[in-house]
Amino acid sequence: MKKLIIATRGSKLALWQSNHIKELLENFHKGLSVELKIMKTKGDKILDTPLAKIGGKGLFTKELEEAMLNGEAHIAVHSLKDVPTEFPKGLVLSAITKREDVRDALLSEKYPSLDELPKGAIVGTTSLRRRMQILQFRPDLKIKNLRGNVDTRIKKLKEGEYDAIILATAGVKRLNLEKSVKYFSPIPVSIMIPAMGQAALGIESVDDEKIKEILSPLNNKEAFIETKIERDFVEILQGGCQVPIGVNAKLQEDFVTVRAIVGLPDGSDVIREKISVAKMDYSMAGKELADIMVESGAVKLLKRAEEMALNIL
Repeated sequence: MKKLIIATRGSKLALWQSNHIKELLENFHKGLSVELKIMKTKGDKILDTPLAKIGGKGLFTKELEEAMLNGEAHIAVHSLKDVPTEFPKGLVLSAITKREDVRDALLSEKYPSLDELPKGAIVGTTSLRRRMQILQFRPDLKIKNLRGNVDTRIKKLKEGEYDAIILATAGVKRLNLEKSVKYFSPIPVSIMIPAMGQAALGIESVDDEKIKEILSPLNNKEAFIETKIERDFVEILQGGCQVPIGVNAKLQEDFVTVRAIVGLPDGSDVIREKISVAKMDYSMAGKELADIMVESGAVKLLKRAEEMALNIL
């Protein structure tokens, strides 16, 4: 195979991610030419409505998947946290890259950290997961919806619409935007548990052995183990963009520590659990933690969360 086509969105972050994978693949495979096919997805077109109301993060992948299924492209590069746990027939998750910093981050022109925000400060996020954990930690804060690409969100912060905004640390770092605001403060996982797959890139491809072989050098074993646990956990709880779920697995030597939280978007009721398993038992860790959460009432709580989300977004 001499040419590989990547279907990609046109945002700066999506293009950075796709160009990063293009560079890696061309370095791994001398003689391989990688091209980008830039597309606009429904999620890029509808910017005035929270994702949870219009179908979730799958809105950023549908058109890219159609391009692959129609033979117009071979692969798509996603932020893994945006990738649903199920794929259309004919497409597979072929590679998971080494993770960046998994934490969320607070960006502000006035305040150095979440702790130092004044009472009633306006924080921008449309993520139900982030909203839940911010309000659990600081119920006095006000959450205001925030959509758009990273540059647009930072512009709104600088224009004074928000006292602070929350973004994924990995995305900010990939675009070298840490110094674009006065304060860039990653939030400890003990306070805000990230989304499944956060900070890893997921390479979706057509289900073709030659293409999967080309992509194989991109795979990172540590990221695969961690994100498999996280994705298994979310799949069992049937949690998409419409409900607040945080889950993070961290592999350290021979053990994996997994933290998870589910709850109501206003932070008034949450279930938080943590387990540690031997690395060799990682394949069942997501199910084990999900079962613990279910026994604690997670399914009922997430049902309440879904109903609440429709009213507050």
